[in-house]
Amino acid sequence: MSEVSTLKIRLEKSLIGRNKKHIATANSLGLRKIGDVSVQPKNDATMGKIAKITYLISVEE
Repeated sequence: MSEVSTLKIRLEKSLIGRNKKHIATANSLGLRKIGDVSVQPKNDATMGKIAKITYLISVEE
């Protein structure tokens, strides 16, 4: 079986006072509070979301 590459995404900064679209993007990744961690598949959709909110998150492969 082929193993799907995944990304571990952690919310590092607060969402309070941020652009509503950026908050929605973080929520779509499963990130709601500081320190939340989400494991997402590495694909174009996820990479696009990460590119929008790079200043709020940290990403590990």
